[in-house]
Amino acid sequence: MTPEETEAVEAALGEPIVDSRKLAGGFSHETWALVLESGRAVVRLGGGAPGVEAAVMERGTELAPVPPVRVVQESAVGDVRPFMVIDYIDGRMLDDLLADPDADGLRTLGSDVARVARRIGSLTIASRPGFFADPALHVRAERPWSEQLAEFAAECMAATPDERLNREHRRAWAKLCAAHAPALTEVDSDAQLVHSDFNPKNILVAPAADGWRVASVLDWEFAYAGCPYADAANMLRFADEYPPAYVEGFRAEYAEGMAPEDAARWEFVGIVLDMFALTSLVTRPIGHSVADQAAGRIRVLLDGGLPGRR
Repeated sequence: MTPEETEAVEAALGEPIVDSRKLAGGFSHETWALVLESGRAVVRLGGGAPGVEAAVMERGTELAPVPPVRVVQESAVGDVRPFMVIDYIDGRMLDDLLADPDADGLRTLGSDVARVARRIGSLTIASRPGFFADPALHVRAERPWSEQLAEFAAECMAATPDERLNREHRRAWAKLCAAHAPALTEVDSDAQLVHSDFNPKNILVAPAADGWRVASVLDWEFAYAGCPYADAANMLRFADEYPPAYVEGFRAEYAEGMAPEDAARWEFVGIVLDMFALTSLVTRPIGHSVADQAAGRIRVLLDGGLPGRR
């Protein structure tokens, strides 16, 4: 955060920043924790369209714990990047908790995370699927997802570094995406709210009487209208690295109350939707840790096929 950006944030808030520290994470933006005279806050600089994200978060408060938005500057002004200031929420990052060998209550927490995912996905937010074009949450026209996946995969594989996926893996992945793209025809018209980055790096948890609960869902900048199974698949993308109790609690709760046909297909369809994210991630420059994880996930799917298919 530059001196000019500090001044702009202070002017927008109407009070001085007493102290600040840079937070980890945020591949598309820069995040700082702020100490203000009135309390604590978080500023996110850069990234996509903060005005759109703030509008999505306002709708999301109906369904999930979301940090209140204080101020938004939607576009760059001189050398000052677009920014959004939100309230600071106390909690522990879910990815940190899942890496703690002494953590308990994880099955109950998995259930709570699944309930939040289902509540988010219960909101029909637009008349058609697609990405949000403005803070009024109008949706840009998109070709059906089933028609995009094969072409998208071919383009991304051409841009993926050899060091991350060799030529054989890239060709096989493009072929696998094309083979499973037709499975998305059944969800092409879905227009529910999708967080699109719903994973342990973007969820804060807090202690509860029975273990842990979701305290806040962060980083809504990639949200869109579509099929909510994508969020469930995002959460389970690296499930092999999480404690089994957490994964079991999430899977059981997410399928609770579903019609038999939905309970039989949500995980498979979600994995096909997640092919978009995996395919995009591996194009990132060498040294990007999440991109390397995504490449590992792709190799697993190539070796064993897509689990959950019915």
